[in-house]
Amino acid sequence: MQQEEKYIYMTETPVPRLIGELAVPTIISMLVTSFYNMADTFFVGKLNTQSTAAVGIVFSVMAIIQALGFFFGHGSGNYISRRLGAKDFEEAAVMAANGFFLAFLCGIAVLCGGLIFLKPLAIALGSTPTILPYTEAYLRIILIGAPFMTSSLVLNNQLRFQGSAAYAMVGIVTGAVINIVLDPLLIFVCGMGVAGAAAATVISQFCSFLLLLYQSRKGGNIDIKFRNFKPNGHYVKEICRGGVPSLCRQGLGSVAGILLNHGAGIYGDAAIAGMSIVSRVTMFASSALIGFGQGFQPVCGFNYGAKLYHRVREGFVFCVKYATIFLIGISVIGVVFAPDIIALFRKEDQEVIAVGAVALRMQCIVFPLTGWIVMSNMMLQSIGKALKASILAAARQGLFFIPLILILPRMFGLLGVEICQTVSDIFSFALAVPLCISVINEMKRQEYNQKQANG
Repeated sequence: MQQEEKYIYMTETPVPRLIGELAVPTIISMLVTSFYNMADTFFVGKLNTQSTAAVGIVFSVMAIIQALGFFFGHGSGNYISRRLGAKDFEEAAVMAANGFFLAFLCGIAVLCGGLIFLKPLAIALGSTPTILPYTEAYLRIILIGAPFMTSSLVLNNQLRFQGSAAYAMVGIVTGAVINIVLDPLLIFVCGMGVAGAAAATVISQFCSFLLLLYQSRKGGNIDIKFRNFKPNGHYVKEICRGGVPSLCRQGLGSVAGILLNHGAGIYGDAAIAGMSIVSRVTMFASSALIGFGQGFQPVCGFNYGAKLYHRVREGFVFCVKYATIFLIGISVIGVVFAPDIIALFRKEDQEVIAVGAVALRMQCIVFPLTGWIVMSNMMLQSIGKALKASILAAARQGLFFIPLILILPRMFGLLGVEICQTVSDIFSFALAVPLCISVINEMKRQEYNQKQANG
């Protein structure tokens, strides 16, 4: 499929069918990615509570690395989809190169800075003295993969925003399978312990990187060429417009994770491990939702760029409706089977199960609200509403979560830690509704003005 054919496909295919076709590969990619993130927690959980806690603590650093990848990936990808919608293929190619190479350079900076300040960083992330050796062992290796992780996420998102989600899926799923296979081999067979889990993650990320780079040269996708690397103010500005919401969401999520570790750490290693497991489980449950939303994003960007506003609105309503139905089902399962789900990861420690079960049930109660929150954020981001998208992206694990994690534990003890995300989700939903409706009404006005101008 060439770029002209892709334009017709993205702007004329019935919206529900188009979102479905694009969402299936992204859902698979997100589920598999989340599954292999959980794989580290699952296999490391067979070692000891400290190793389990260490993986959860280092996840905050991985969230920062991912935040940079999504910043450049969503920033460049959103711009690419709008340019392709406007049939400006040359401009799209330049942005693709800028997003990729800037992300790789940032990954190198993270690698160098992290290794230099390894121990202070591990302590700042929330490591207790008993957890610190495990955190250092895991973190040291994870940092080596930073350049490949950031640039892989850029390639993945750029392919998605071009309407080539299936190509992105191949790279992501291959890396995930490699990680799942290597985890038990390196942890147990080679006797590397928690360091083996980190090595498996880095190797799998490198393999994904190579495969995604190859996939970007196929199927009418934009080939990444160094001669197109032109990091001037215009492109940096556009990356920021489209990427800051993701940076806010992922970056503040990392800060929230650090504060959560500190808040839980007061109640011992078991509390940190329990909340770590809940974070991975809810991330897995959310991955299908995010994958569905990512199927909507290129539809949104292409059609907004082509000024087909009715298709953007139709896509939003479709996604919110089916996402909410799905999340209600997931919530029921989570509430009923919470202790059993936590026990899958650390059945030997009843304290971990007790902490995790309460937190999981509390989060599942409000889970259906996240459908509107996520779809609103993705729409605002894809059409270039940077300020509104950034505010909403920052809300769930930033604007609301951070003050709450500082206040609620002081009022309710460990329960305050466990209910923090629940309360934050309620506030985020209340914010998302008016922000999204205002933009939908704006698109209706633009559509009306178009009709008036065309007679």
